[in-house]
Amino acid sequence: MEMRDFEERRLDRWGNTPGSYADDRELALSAAFPALMRKVYLWMTLALAITAITAYGVATSPALLSLIYSSKWTFFGLIIAELALVIYVSARINSLSLTTATMLFILYSVINGATLAMIFAVYSMSVIGQTFLVTAGTFGVMAVYGYFTKKDLTSWGRLLFMALIGLIIAGIVNMFLHNSTMDLIVSGIGVLVFVGLTAYDSQKIKMMLLAQEDMGETAQKVALMGALSLYLDFINLFLYLLRFMGRNR
Repeated sequence: MEMRDFEERRLDRWGNTPGSYADDRELALSAAFPALMRKVYLWMTLALAITAITAYGVATSPALLSLIYSSKWTFFGLIIAELALVIYVSARINSLSLTTATMLFILYSVINGATLAMIFAVYSMSVIGQTFLVTAGTFGVMAVYGYFTKKDLTSWGRLLFMALIGLIIAGIVNMFLHNSTMDLIVSGIGVLVFVGLTAYDSQKIKMMLLAQEDMGETAQKVALMGALSLYLDFINLFLYLLRFMGRNR
């Protein structure tokens, strides 16, 4: 009996009692995870603020509005730049430094704000404000659901990705048709798709961050990409809801 007690108290070659390494790792995970989750929502919120400030600044500047919207080449050039930034950051996140990735995220937020400036000319401030509140509430509910649900939402990802591809194609087609009924249908599907993606991405980000062992640069880059995903979900949900709530603008 005494020998067994001695064995249980004996230190291993790392200076830990048996089982303490696993306990320490679990404690490290529990310490890193909340901080990483805070970073996700902090980065997302800052990006949304930068986008909103940029959009309003451009909308109140006739010179900037003219520069961006007087030529289709300029406007679509910015759209292409946005897509290129998202693809580049997503593909090269492992080789980019955290500082570079963060700066590219900020740059994307600024460009996106510039391309969204026209909503201030098309919709009233009251409609934009109301839509933002509805978006924030809907986004919050679905993010909480995705975070706390015990249901595996992996299957949602495949279905939502296919729906997103169809949504993009339908939107492009309707740019030429200008069919109001089709626009309403596309807007409704868009809301449903990004409501679902918010829950799916929230669960996916949670699982990815739980796998991180510390607050190192790799873990923070995972959090940054999570913030980018949720930022895109919020922006797109806002735009599709705006098309609904501002139909009688």
